[in-house]
Amino acid sequence: MVLQNERFRFIWRVTAAHTIAYFVAGVIAMNALNYTELFPRLLIMRPITDPIIALGAGLQVIRGVLIALILLPVYKVLTEGKYGFLKLGLLLLGLSVLSTFAAASGSFEGFIYTTIPVSEQIVGYTEAVIWILLFIGIFAAFYMFEKKAITILSIVCVVLIVLMSVMGYLVRLNIIQT
Repeated sequence: MVLQNERFRFIWRVTAAHTIAYFVAGVIAMNALNYTELFPRLLIMRPITDPIIALGAGLQVIRGVLIALILLPVYKVLTEGKYGFLKLGLLLLGLSVLSTFAAASGSFEGFIYTTIPVSEQIVGYTEAVIWILLFIGIFAAFYMFEKKAITILSIVCVVLIVLMSVMGYLVRLNIIQT
């Protein structure tokens, strides 16, 4: 039973760390990198006003669970091993940014197979590095402090992010008025 609880805690911690880090990094990048102008220029990105963009942060809970399930077989190495959190950061940078199997913007494949100029592809590195640093910091805090308050705060943050995303989506669809 202890092992199951440990795995569930790991899945929650990864999910919460990812969702919160993604939201904060996205808000920073959206403002600092002026996504309102950048997205339409890239031709592959939806405009920032598209309703699904507003829902994106809340949907990251699903991606967080997926990331956690993928990392689950090596969770002991990441949480108990020497430099485990650094290893996690390098793993995320390598597999989710630089070496995806898709021709994603900013990836090795993206540089080869897309027509997007390199200067526009590497713009996303800023957001990716901010996300990775926040993710590792939040995730490490769970293990370094082991306090109920951190878990409660993470639940509140994730619920607020999901609620704000749903509200933004409903506003963009003109279902609710602001």
